[in-house]
Amino acid sequence: MAKRGISALSTQEFINKEKEFCAPNYHPLDDLVVSNAEGVWMYDVTGKKYLDMMSAYSAVSFGHCNRRISRALMKQASELCITSRAFYSDKLGSFAEKLCRMSGMDMTLPMNTGAEAVETAIKGARRWGYQVKKITENRAEIIVAEKNFHGRTTTIIGFSSEEAYQRDFGPFTPGFKKIPFGNVRALERAITPNTCAFLVEPIQGEAGIIVPPRGWLKEVASICKERGILLILDEIQTGLGRTGKLFAFQHELDTPPDGLILGKALGGGVMPVSAFLGKKEIMSLFTPGSHGSTFGGNPLACALGLEVLAMLEEEDFVERSRNLGFYLFEELKEIESSLITDIRGKGLFVGIEIDKERATAREVCERLKDKGVLSKETHETVVRFAPPLVITEREIEFAVEKLAQVLDEIEMEELSLSS
Repeated sequence: MAKRGISALSTQEFINKEKEFCAPNYHPLDDLVVSNAEGVWMYDVTGKKYLDMMSAYSAVSFGHCNRRISRALMKQASELCITSRAFYSDKLGSFAEKLCRMSGMDMTLPMNTGAEAVETAIKGARRWGYQVKKITENRAEIIVAEKNFHGRTTTIIGFSSEEAYQRDFGPFTPGFKKIPFGNVRALERAITPNTCAFLVEPIQGEAGIIVPPRGWLKEVASICKERGILLILDEIQTGLGRTGKLFAFQHELDTPPDGLILGKALGGGVMPVSAFLGKKEIMSLFTPGSHGSTFGGNPLACALGLEVLAMLEEEDFVERSRNLGFYLFEELKEIESSLITDIRGKGLFVGIEIDKERATAREVCERLKDKGVLSKETHETVVRFAPPLVITEREIEFAVEKLAQVLDEIEMEELSLSS
């Protein structure tokens, strides 16, 4: 069991220290300092217990301090951790092979963070555009979706439609064209002879768990093939069982896309592990010196990735996500509250839209925290429920019960103020 000792420092002392020495680029929930966790439960420095309904943006899909992952970490850490790619290692080839076979892709380029993998995909798409499609040098365009979230590098935020991500960070890299998410006609109109790829999330996570119309991805894949451009899917949040399929694209596509970006859960909730996977005609264009990462594909990361992939093959995480996701949806639908304007998602990747005229998602999350449930708002209007895949029906019931209580309290306060 996780050790749940009470710290000598107070909650506020921890918070004050972080505020004094860390740049304020995040806005954590108030009055909470987490000290340890196990499975779906987290504990603060006072010993209070919380149900994790966020799983670090899907990075902790297999639960906190998962024993299989911890054993793999300790074993590899005692043998070999980092070599850089200057040398071959005994783990990278096996990890790459298993990842390619499970995804249906030909080759992979391992990285660390999701944003690094996205940058890798951008470079791969552009090089393919110049060397294979014969686009005029420095004219390649990549189509992206409005309200996208692919990371926070300067290149990536340059094609974001969120002003807060861009403010005072320009000038930005050209070569990107935004279209409405889920709109196939807009995609058709946006394609030009200079288009090399369409980079998109199959379900938009940070935008508020936005699910496109049924059949959209299938039609997108067909258009990309007909028009001779690459389809690159960012499954950093949706991949590896999160939506009730091993990969979200499998809800509609029988064959994989041209490129696939993975991260978060690939590291088992222990360390950053990411990858860009693609067809050989794309991946073989990378040559020595064209791209690299000191830590990318390190033996420790590969051992963790191998264990994660083995768990997905051997255990029932994908089926649990599908079945428990359905159960979560049904439980949420039972909540009788006019504050909820929409419930959407797939598997254990669910967004609950809150009536912004009456309450903020931040307020709901703060109140949930006080009742022992942890989540985080996205874009001020959506409460995200994306728990570790090891969650049980009883734990889902607990989370939904607390959400119903919070919404009821807000509505009662509204009535009190209006009377």
